[in-house]
Amino acid sequence: MQSFNILLKSINDVKDFVNIVNKYDFDVDLTSGRYVVDAKSIMGIFSLDLSKSIKVDVHSDDADAFIKEIEGIIVD
Repeated sequence: MQSFNILLKSINDVKDFVNIVNKYDFDVDLTSGRYVVDAKSIMGIFSLDLSKSIKVDVHSDDADAFIKEIEGIIVD
């Protein structure tokens, strides 16, 4: 499993992120505060506080291609 933080600044960022996540077979969870949602659920993502960074948990050891696709929204 790999974990990192992302920042989704706009509705288009959320749509693009969900489209990317849905291309992969492994599970990805997003955590914001005490809430955890499936990253493949656009409605779940919109239920989170998008003004803050969101923790991403990728449930795969082979997620390099996925991480490379979303590297523009990854924050430290």
